Amino acid sequence: MAEYDICKAPIVVSNKEIGIAFDTQMRSRIVNNYNKETAAFGNFENSHYITTCEGKVEEFQFLNRKSEEITNEFGKGMEHTLSGTSGSIEKVLSLKVYEMFPSTIFIKARYKNIGTSSIRVTGWVNNQYTICSDEKERDDLFWSFQGASYEERTDWILPLKNGFSRKNFMGMNDSDYGGGIPLSDVWKRDIGIAVGHCESIPKLVSLPVEVSGGRATISVTYEKDRILEVGETMDTAETFVMLHQGDCFNSLTEYRKIMEIKGIKPAPINKEGYEPAWCAWGYERNFKVSQIYEALPMVKKLGFKWVCIDDGWQYEEGDCEPSKERFPDGEGGIKEFVRKIHEQGLKVQLWWIPMACDPKSRYYAKHPDSVILDVNGNKQDVTWWDNYYLCPACEDVKEYTKESVRKILKDWDFDGLKIDGQHLNAAPPCYNEKHHHKNPEESFEAVPEFFKMIYDEAKQIKPDAPIMFCPCGDCCSFFTMPYFDMPVASDPESSWQVRSKGKVIKALMGSNVPYNGDHVELSDDECDFASTVGIGGVINTKFTWPVGSSPVSIVKEGANFDLSPEREALYQSWIAIYRKKMLSSGEYIGSLYSLGFDVPECHVIRKSNKMYYSFYADSFTGEVTLKGLENKPHVVLDYVNKKEIARLQPNETKINVNFEKFLLIEVSEAI
Repeated sequence: MAEYDICKAPIVVSNKEIGIAFDTQMRSRIVNNYNKETAAFGNFENSHYITTCEGKVEEFQFLNRKSEEITNEFGKGMEHTLSGTSGSIEKVLSLKVYEMFPSTIFIKARYKNIGTSSIRVTGWVNNQYTICSDEKERDDLFWSFQGASYEERTDWILPLKNGFSRKNFMGMNDSDYGGGIPLSDVWKRDIGIAVGHCESIPKLVSLPVEVSGGRATISVTYEKDRILEVGETMDTAETFVMLHQGDCFNSLTEYRKIMEIKGIKPAPINKEGYEPAWCAWGYERNFKVSQIYEALPMVKKLGFKWVCIDDGWQYEEGDCEPSKERFPDGEGGIKEFVRKIHEQGLKVQLWWIPMACDPKSRYYAKHPDSVILDVNGNKQDVTWWDNYYLCPACEDVKEYTKESVRKILKDWDFDGLKIDGQHLNAAPPCYNEKHHHKNPEESFEAVPEFFKMIYDEAKQIKPDAPIMFCPCGDCCSFFTMPYFDMPVASDPESSWQVRSKGKVIKALMGSNVPYNGDHVELSDDECDFASTVGIGGVINTKFTWPVGSSPVSIVKEGANFDLSPEREALYQSWIAIYRKKMLSSGEYIGSLYSLGFDVPECHVIRKSNKMYYSFYADSFTGEVTLKGLENKPHVVLDYVNKKEIARLQPNETKINVNFEKFLLIEVSEAI
């Protein structure tokens, strides 16, 4: 890591834990105020610039600096304004630092055409920085969080090797997949750097991450053609850069605090979300109501309190009308179904897919102009569902959606909603002239308000109704998070995704949010309860019962989710552990261990004056350190196997362990 040379940087903008040094060409590099010895990251580089039809405009001659004290919703701070020119373009950088956020610098750029002719601008770049690896012996030079959504349903937290490149566009990356969390983070053992935007509505930016030659580069970019007339100015989005120690839990927590001040706050905790749930999706779309009734005795025996009726109940996607095949008596039949579930002392949740309609749906037949049209006038497909996108900014769509919520929760008396579909994370730009949009991006920007409408309507009818939001493998959009109170692992493809998604969601929605681990059958070996319980998640399953009732799957070839006697015993033991410990309502402490560089992987929860450590690895033998303990004697218990494994004296924090897959321990003060 290069040393900071004050002679090359006449300007330093600094906060307590982070600084940015600028040279005379307005190039910059990050200054690490955590560690004065390591000082700056890499060399000076062009971190803030625009692109035109002729290429990058990035060499700006520094002209002036102005600093002033500011006070706003973020409290006391300083705004530093730097200006410079490059040919016919003037750049003015606004850099704000606040006492409340010592690891963050907020940056916005303004570009002005000071020439004599118009300029075709194609985009802008903010916060482009490079971090160098210190690793010599391993392929994963860095670890990262990347918050975009892709059809491949990629890991949100992943290692980085040389040759890695991902654009992380926050708009649509496929017909169905888009949106996400507008923050990219790269960390190594001692330090991490995160960039993103902090606008209060979603923006069509990208947050690319690239690795080459042992160096990782991140930035915030925006691509859009526009003409910058003589004398005209153009502003970037408000962006930020953070330094942190540990993994992305710290940067995501800081981001949440920033956005809370801007009014984007997580939904209040809903205690109903802590109850384990059984979902009828094991029977898939062609389920019979009789199959659900037959499974209820086992559902009750195992201690589940929630029943979810999944896809297949409706006439077509987009129709809030019961399927005659499932419910021959129509709405009367579905009301009778809910009543019978309630008679069993259970609550029932309904799967629902708003913002889409099947071409064969009755809704589309009546409202063909409600769909999103692309720039060529074609209907925008939700490919996986063979549906059309409904425009969330269209009044007809909004009114019908509110009517559907009222029908489900009030008329039919369901107790909660499971909102499902990868397309719900974002919407493509809408060019439907009949919607009278001011600009095509209105549909994309309207998505959060659409789900606020659903949330508000549902809570007005049933304040305790849990709202689950399952974007089917997408990295959940941060801007819809205030409008659901039952986050879910969302079709995880591994136990790692259950755990890593849990860490992200607890950073963004609160340490004790009832994070649902999704169907345990989607985890490793189809039965990894330890990952859900240890991360502080809520158990969920889609088992079928009695044995022999599992259908031929249309989703996964050869799948069989019958609850055999062996599975029943396993499920029963884990539900008992879950209910006894209730770690899902405890305080998840995500800052103690760093994913990627602390081995074995560890997650920690504090509850009732006890510390719970969850270790994961294919196999591990060796010494582990129990971070975060008070200076007292402690007893260490393997609470799954009910076995004491150590007694620790004050200041003693290390134990030797040997485990396969997982080790879940409880540490309490010795009496």
